[in-house]
Amino acid sequence: MPDLDRRYRACPLCEAVCGLEFRYLDGRLEAIHGDPDDALSRGHICPKGNAILDLESDPDRLRQPVKRVDGQWVVASWDEAFTTIGRKFHELQTRHGKSAVAVYLGNPTVHHFSLLAYVPQLLRALGSRNVFSASSVDQWPHQLVGWQMYGHQWLLPIPDLDRLDTLLVVGANPVASNGSLMTAPDVTKRLRAIAGRGALIVIDPRRSETAAIASEHHAISPGSDVLFLAALLQALRRVGPPRLARYAGKLSGFEGALAHLDACSYDGLEATTGIAASTVQAVAEQLYRAENAAVYGR
Repeated sequence: MPDLDRRYRACPLCEAVCGLEFRYLDGRLEAIHGDPDDALSRGHICPKGNAILDLESDPDRLRQPVKRVDGQWVVASWDEAFTTIGRKFHELQTRHGKSAVAVYLGNPTVHHFSLLAYVPQLLRALGSRNVFSASSVDQWPHQLVGWQMYGHQWLLPIPDLDRLDTLLVVGANPVASNGSLMTAPDVTKRLRAIAGRGALIVIDPRRSETAAIASEHHAISPGSDVLFLAALLQALRRVGPPRLARYAGKLSGFEGALAHLDACSYDGLEATTGIAASTVQAVAEQLYRAENAAVYGR
């Protein structure tokens, strides 16, 4: 085997920021592996990290600006591209208002210094209210709850994996993402340990990598999570009263929020979610009686 030039960097594609090992041969990227010496990820790599190789070598990857001329794509200079885009943005916003231009930002933005430094300036210059991102798709509800419950959008609770004896995972796949927001070294080993000393329960439409190592996997019908969670709250109330002593003076509106559930009927729970009421009750009992339990969603 020829000697490969090895370079190391953090993966820019998600919050886990796993360490990657890039292997080059004669200046060409040949392979990508998880970096076993990375203190955080310890060799973990997800499908997105591996896919960087495909993105790098994709024959359709754009390496320079192109423009459509008479139905054909032709190469343009960077100066021409920026001038044309700026002029057309100005024309659109003059005619239809600043919010006629929408912006979408993806995960790599926060892992790239130039984008992190200059995108805010671009957004200010555009002045549009229509700004969307990977966050607006999958995490702003978490941030809203963090703000309302804890006073700041980035105060997000992270499960203490090493002390849990019961973990309910709803619609998340931490084995594939190395824990995502709860990133921890050897997350698969830690999750297996929870299953070994208690219960790792996964609610997910598909048999994910996390479901494959779980104590229980219940395949829920897509889009019915809210009904399952509402039924779970009612089931928890049937098992026993809320244990709120440690939160005295810190909660407001809790009983009122739970009271809204009393008007809900779950007669068609299994038909809608694919999960039987008896299963929901069993999950509630497992959570309530556990010494240390957490519910994790993504």
